[in-house]
Amino acid sequence: MTEKTRQPRIGPLPRPTLSTSRLPAALTRVVWALWFVSVAVTAVRLTNTETWSLWGLFAVDGLTVVMWVVVTFFSGIVHSYSRRYMAGDSAFEKFFVRVFAFTLVVMALVAADAFVVFAILWLTMGLVMSSLIGHVESWPQARRAAATSRRYFGASSGLLAVAFGLLWWETGATTVSAVTASAVTPSAIVLATAAVLLLAAMVQSALLPFHTWLLSSMTAPTPASALMHAGFVNAGGILLLRFAPVVTADDGFMLVIVVAGATSALLGKLLKTVQTDVKGKLGCSTVGQMGFMFVQAGLGFFGAAITHLILHGFYKAYQFLSAGSSVERTSPHAKDKETNSLGLAGVAVTVLTALAGGVIFATLTGEGTAFDSGVLLAGLVVLTTMHASREVVQHSSLPAALRYGGVALVFLPAIAIYGWVYTLIEHALVGVPLVTVPAELTVVHLVVAVGFVAAYLAIESGVYQRSQRLYVALVNATTPARGTVLTTREEYK
Repeated sequence: MTEKTRQPRIGPLPRPTLSTSRLPAALTRVVWALWFVSVAVTAVRLTNTETWSLWGLFAVDGLTVVMWVVVTFFSGIVHSYSRRYMAGDSAFEKFFVRVFAFTLVVMALVAADAFVVFAILWLTMGLVMSSLIGHVESWPQARRAAATSRRYFGASSGLLAVAFGLLWWETGATTVSAVTASAVTPSAIVLATAAVLLLAAMVQSALLPFHTWLLSSMTAPTPASALMHAGFVNAGGILLLRFAPVVTADDGFMLVIVVAGATSALLGKLLKTVQTDVKGKLGCSTVGQMGFMFVQAGLGFFGAAITHLILHGFYKAYQFLSAGSSVERTSPHAKDKETNSLGLAGVAVTVLTALAGGVIFATLTGEGTAFDSGVLLAGLVVLTTMHASREVVQHSSLPAALRYGGVALVFLPAIAIYGWVYTLIEHALVGVPLVTVPAELTVVHLVVAVGFVAAYLAIESGVYQRSQRLYVALVNATTPARGTVLTTREEYK
């Protein structure tokens, strides 16, 4: 290869030609147009709770229109962001075609009614995401990461096909609407179907022990990672809501969902503590947050799970798209930033703010006012508010008077907004079967609650850091699949 024929590695971005600049811009405009249409359809849907059926293959209900608005908005952000971020990429147009195709597939999936259509779209969604993970085809690591994700997504699709087969065998139904309209009673086949649906959802949402594909996907371009963490992993929660009559047929199985979600929520927080890179931390955070979503579904609050996945999507999309601003170069021997002790006043402000947040949430939503699983839902709000308040009170450089007085002024309105969004989402989901089915409190719920509190205290106090075995176990659990990690800077060329 001569100097004249070799492509330069470093230099100014090439000036885009007419053919390479029109397609991304056009697709970006189309996605934003779809968002405006989705908002209009949602407004119409709020005045009419009937489900609109299309040829017996698709059904548009409250969940469909809500997810259309969310999916097209996130996709619009990613499209707009990528026009600059991906400039100069040799597969610039191919990337936009894949992202646009992913958007259309997800929009069709949330409206799918026929089992065959649902299964085909579920598989297609995974294959398109795998192609985004392996976008840089010149990297062996990207190709290996794409192959790893395809195996997981293929397994999830296989499990879904088995679940649909069992449902057809038990009920004779071939559509989601037919299942939700029939009275599903507990039986061996129904429980087996629920278990298979749960496994398919866990794989898609990267819950433990199926989180390896997510931690191996870091070869994906950052905009694709944002779309993955803000949208793709949420498919597990949508699957559980779509088949809520099946997974809620047995109270004992709802406890299984709670335990599965709680395990990922707690361990995801621990896994995050041993990560050293930004995207790795965000990946482990997603594992934990998806666990919280499953806990909410297992408690019977599917509306809360949908609210959580929407708000988490906004947060995680922002975190990934702004990940570059989080990188800093520091000395390995630099002293950790000193933090202020909470003190008695800080503890009082933190606890009172958290309790007030729980009261506001319960008042606005009605969840937690009865002695059922809603108490645990309100308890999660209290624990989350306590953690956030403690971080501000302890780490802020503002004077004590402003810190202690400002925490409540910031977090309590935020909890009120969360409660309002939750109520709005539940209203939009009117007509969707079993959005809210609170369960009676059991010993298992109590154990999960104690586990959350104990894990929070262990992490915040740093007690868990004293165990070298735990550290090694956490590092091993976060190790990506072999051959999916770029280890030297030269590999990025």
